[in-house]
Amino acid sequence: MTSNEIRIDRRTAVVGAGAIAAAAALAGCSTYGNDSGAAAEVAPPADGPAGALAKTSDVPVGGGVIVGDTVITQPTAGTFVGLSATCTHAGCKVAKIADGTINCPCHGSRFGLDGSVSSGPAARPLPPKPVRVEGDSIVQG
Repeated sequence: MTSNEIRIDRRTAVVGAGAIAAAAALAGCSTYGNDSGAAAEVAPPADGPAGALAKTSDVPVGGGVIVGDTVITQPTAGTFVGLSATCTHAGCKVAKIADGTINCPCHGSRFGLDGSVSSGPAARPLPPKPVRVEGDSIVQG
């Protein structure tokens, strides 16, 4: 063997190929659907009634926010909708609301502001969660 030849045994090749495949899979799953927009997650308001999730002013018309395990949208002015933040495809938490859709980062499912499926792989809508307006707050129930 000359100094320019490299010898690789079968074990080294299999281990190396497995490590490359695992790294590629992790990189692909962690970045699918990400874009540079801001996250929709907000903290519940410190002031307000018990069970307050957000202020009505926090929820843009034609958009929404994510508070814990609840998505709150405002499809039209003054109409607030509560939905589960758990994607119906594989149980991932939705991560962003942009351009009129609620977006799951795991496999790219998109839901309308009413929870309906806009694009899969999810086949079922986001389940509703009851919310109501009390003063300037949106509360559970």
